[in-house]
Amino acid sequence: MMRILLVNKYFYRKGGAETYFFALAEGLKALGHEVAFSSMKHPNNEPSYWSKYFVSEKDYVGEISAFKKVQEASTLIYSFEAKRKFEALLEEFKPDIIHMNNVHRQLTLSILDAPYLKKHHVPVVYTAHDYILLCPAYTMVNGRGEVCDACLDRHFMHATKNVCVKGSRAKSALATMEAEFLKFHHSYDKIDLIIAPSQFMKDKLDEGGFAGKTVAMQNFLTDLQMAMGTRVANTHKFEDAKAGSRPYFLFFGRLSKEKGILTLVKAFLQAAGLANESADTQSDDQSARVLPDTWDLHIVGEGPERGAIEQLIASAGPQAASRIHLLGYKSGEELQREVGNARFTVLSSEWRENMPYSGLESLAAQTPIIGARIGGIPELVEEGETGFTFESGNAHDLADRLLETALIGKHEYAAMQWQCGEYVGKRCRQQIYAEQLIKRYTELLGSDKNGN
Repeated sequence: MMRILLVNKYFYRKGGAETYFFALAEGLKALGHEVAFSSMKHPNNEPSYWSKYFVSEKDYVGEISAFKKVQEASTLIYSFEAKRKFEALLEEFKPDIIHMNNVHRQLTLSILDAPYLKKHHVPVVYTAHDYILLCPAYTMVNGRGEVCDACLDRHFMHATKNVCVKGSRAKSALATMEAEFLKFHHSYDKIDLIIAPSQFMKDKLDEGGFAGKTVAMQNFLTDLQMAMGTRVANTHKFEDAKAGSRPYFLFFGRLSKEKGILTLVKAFLQAAGLANESADTQSDDQSARVLPDTWDLHIVGEGPERGAIEQLIASAGPQAASRIHLLGYKSGEELQREVGNARFTVLSSEWRENMPYSGLESLAAQTPIIGARIGGIPELVEEGETGFTFESGNAHDLADRLLETALIGKHEYAAMQWQCGEYVGKRCRQQIYAEQLIKRYTELLGSDKNGN
């Protein structure tokens, strides 16, 4: 049995990193290991014995006043409170392994300077849920909204020059200061193994200077998520359509530019023959074909682009409003049934999304994917088997995919559903992931004992 300390700045189910964090704890405990937690205080936190060691709540999302800039810059980069509380936790729990997730800015890597770790070398593992090790903005998208590799040269001033963080020069400067401090403080040298949830991310980390300490391990689904996917999987979608049910493409997630939602809406309007565009802007294939008027687009989620989506729909006329459905936020079984009944899920991202849980959940529900060729998304799509890909940000190419997939027949679609189930069963099981991770932990502990 190992004692494993899991670290993440949020201790409630906020996003994909937290989905992974709690599921990982569950998987490790199921194998008989003891798990403790380090995190930040928050009103939404789940209860934990270890919360007495959680750091004070910090919020870097709101506006930063001129008065607070210097004060917040210091705690964003290095937290003596976090280091002190982490030390106390280490002294009580005495972990064999430390496994960090999202820690920057609220917890900071100051925790790795805890005196306990200088006395006892405890191997440190880090799961890279975003690109923060390579990019101060963590997205590898610059202030102009362009996919960007500038900071791979490890000169992070690019982030300030390009105003990469939330359109704020102050926040961009703080993020640049943090990245430069971590570089000169050699903070990342204290990490023994970096887990990349996609091969794409591993390749980028290697390119950015972390080669030799990275491994690709695809994200997993819990047994409950797998069971939910099986329960909501709909193998009668064609029969449903004959009975009057309308087939639909589904987007679910944050309604933001980097998710490509505006490109998806434009593509659907083009494919449906509803776009206010001249014929010469469409491809020859599109001008010859139109999406059957029984097909709809369902959009689940909320976000800053909702108003822009509503304007696009309104400008395309009443038929567009009857076929594009903004369904708002959904969760739990209600969301899963929406996924299970969709003919295809669309992952339209225009940033290098890592390994989105929306894609895994779609495959678990036996709903194939139409995915952008960017980041880790293509690793979910076995062309013609678990889905199809298109050029990220290209509405015409996406419209072509929508038209093509609407023509797929019942038997071909049933084969794709089977492939989705096979993909998840072979690659995304919680127990297999936890067992592989324990092997990695054991290798690190063995290396330490051998003085390597």
